[in-house]
Amino acid sequence: MQVNTTTVWIAIPMLLCFFALMIGVGIACRKHATDVNSFVLGGRAVGPWLTAFAFGTSYFSAVIFVGYAGQFGWNFGLASTWIGLGNAFIGSLLAWTVLGRRTRVMTQHLNSKTMPDFFEKRYDSTKLKVVASFIVFVFLIPYTASLYNGLSSLFNNVFAIPYWVVVLIMAVLTGVYVIFGGYMATAINDFIQGIIMLVGIIAVIASVLQQNGGFNAAVEALGVQAGSEYTSMFGPDPIFLLFVVLLTSLGTWGLPQMVGKFYSIKDEGSIKKGTIISTIFAIIVAGGCYFLGGFGKLYTEKMVEGGYITEAGAVMFDKVIPTMLSDLAPVIVALIVVLVLAASMSTLSSLVLTSASTLTLDVVKPAIGKKKKINENKSILIMRLFIVFFIAVSAVIAILKDSIWKDSVFIAQMMGVSWGALAGAFLAPFLYGLYWKKTTKAAVVASFIFGTGLEIIQLCISVGWITVNSDFFNFIFRNSLYSGVIAMVGGLILVPIVSLLTQKTLPRNIKAKFECYEAQVITNKKDSLG
Repeated sequence: MQVNTTTVWIAIPMLLCFFALMIGVGIACRKHATDVNSFVLGGRAVGPWLTAFAFGTSYFSAVIFVGYAGQFGWNFGLASTWIGLGNAFIGSLLAWTVLGRRTRVMTQHLNSKTMPDFFEKRYDSTKLKVVASFIVFVFLIPYTASLYNGLSSLFNNVFAIPYWVVVLIMAVLTGVYVIFGGYMATAINDFIQGIIMLVGIIAVIASVLQQNGGFNAAVEALGVQAGSEYTSMFGPDPIFLLFVVLLTSLGTWGLPQMVGKFYSIKDEGSIKKGTIISTIFAIIVAGGCYFLGGFGKLYTEKMVEGGYITEAGAVMFDKVIPTMLSDLAPVIVALIVVLVLAASMSTLSSLVLTSASTLTLDVVKPAIGKKKKINENKSILIMRLFIVFFIAVSAVIAILKDSIWKDSVFIAQMMGVSWGALAGAFLAPFLYGLYWKKTTKAAVVASFIFGTGLEIIQLCISVGWITVNSDFFNFIFRNSLYSGVIAMVGGLILVPIVSLLTQKTLPRNIKAKFECYEAQVITNKKDSLG
């Protein structure tokens, strides 16, 4: 994206203000991070706006704005907007409705602070906690490393600085405010970053449409240049589109960094408001990103001129959105730079806090605690050290992938399967664990094996270590989107079947664990007529 120096001079003050605000919030929130409960969950007293924005900004990173919007917008045209709407109504509205209240109530009742901790206390199995922690550790690091991908094209072209410098700046700034302020600093900064994302998306869409003569003219031009299927309701490949919608929407139900937001919400009123706020946020941000990407083929000529479409017809999808934005006003481009950075930092902070708290509370503390007791201060110190570790490892992987490992199929595919493995392993046992008393430990183990096993096979096939010749397996393992959806849906089918066959592994005192839902509360008439 070629820009003039005016953009640089506008972007630099905006970025400096943004950086100062993030660090200031982190320092100010130190008083809210004095014990483990506050550092990890904000004292379970976070309001609807902060929780909803934390959920949304953790959901939508720069990978969606630069990568997915460009790729799927190019492949599906305007039908890619369904992905954003699916994220809004399945990934946000339905997730809050189905999981929000029950997650908050049962996790407090069981005193669980992380998803692996929930598996231990819900299913009476320390081994499940350790295995779940291992899955989080293995698959969240490559997922975290992938967050830096969306920064490369934009920052490189605007500021002409090396990619590793951008990664380092983002990693250090995120680390500072998360280490200082814990969950509360993350939530407040997520709110600020969410506002930037909302303003930025609306401004970019308006500018791109204006650049192409307005909505009607842009749609008409897209139909002429790309074909009518790219302006149709379901696009040129409806089946693939459905799988993309399912993975990117239903997957949030099983991701620990997403579900963890429900642990900390304050009260019933916050859940109701948060559901609405989160859904509207997703409609604007996700719907807007994919809608914008749907016009990508209008810039085919510029993509060819830039060398982003090879002679063989291969498209560099990460260059689609930057190419679309190349001729916009400098102030809009500067705003986009801040938008992309905000989107990446918000998701990164959520992931590293989830990873560090899981490893500390579910693995390290129990292991050391057998010999000596670890107090609150030491627990927080260990978490802060792991935050540094996770940020450093993810940054190193991102930098090496951009330089030494540029052609590494393994790293690229590992990033791709991370979402599917985590959601495939955790979604079913977590959901059934909240609703169904007969869910067994054996069923949870089966879901862990099925979800991660399927994605490991996907990784091996994608890298070329395994070859399949069956049409059936070629369909399942067409890519990580297909296998990820099958891992999630398969887990939802597998868990109840295995549970009914393995009732001997039913956890003890299951009735007591569900008593939290039967507790009587007194409420106002405005909340309930009963």
